[in-house]
Amino acid sequence: MAKKKNKNEVSHTSTGNVLYDLGATQAEVVIMEMKYHLYQAIMEIVKKRDYKSRDLEKILDQPQPKISLLLNGKFIKMRLETLTSYLTQLGAEATIKVDFKKSRQKTSSHKRVVLG
Repeated sequence: MAKKKNKNEVSHTSTGNVLYDLGATQAEVVIMEMKYHLYQAIMEIVKKRDYKSRDLEKILDQPQPKISLLLNGKFIKMRLETLTSYLTQLGAEATIKVDFKKSRQKTSSHKRVVLG
């Protein structure tokens, strides 16, 4: 006789991160998170300065379709270098903080890389 499934039984255990659950590697997740943070910073500047699509075309020297992708949140398709360039062209600075895991190194240290 087949075992009946309990309604409260969990059929899938989540890692707590949907990207990992979908099969993304740690490196892919880190890159997506970096893109997200760069995008957030760009959009904060755009909203704060009330830039319109035409303004961004001139400032970023990009055609309308690329600006449209940016303004519609399609930043995952963009390269990190492109998003970093946009941020610096808008007058901001991007920094990267690297944390070394204690398991690989006896002491924890931080390294900051300034882009732009």
